[in-house]
Amino acid sequence: MADRNFHDTPSPGTDRGAGRGAAPGAEPEAELEREAERRRRRAQFLRDLAEARQLRDRVQPRRAKTARLRHAMRMRTFRW
Repeated sequence: MADRNFHDTPSPGTDRGAGRGAAPGAEPEAELEREAERRRRRAQFLRDLAEARQLRDRVQPRRAKTARLRHAMRMRTFRW
């Protein structure tokens, strides 16, 4: 099978990071700072999301219990 290495080979004419909104002459440091800022914002968003879920579970315990039971049932019937 010749297509086995399909995912390992990059597309022709593209290199890592150049097609993601970066200017052609962008400095690698600026790109690293932008990536770090994106990760910080994402981490903050995920923390806020987890906090909101905890608050919802405290405010609506019946719904949280039902969701836990439903998830447990899904996991029991899931086939590996």
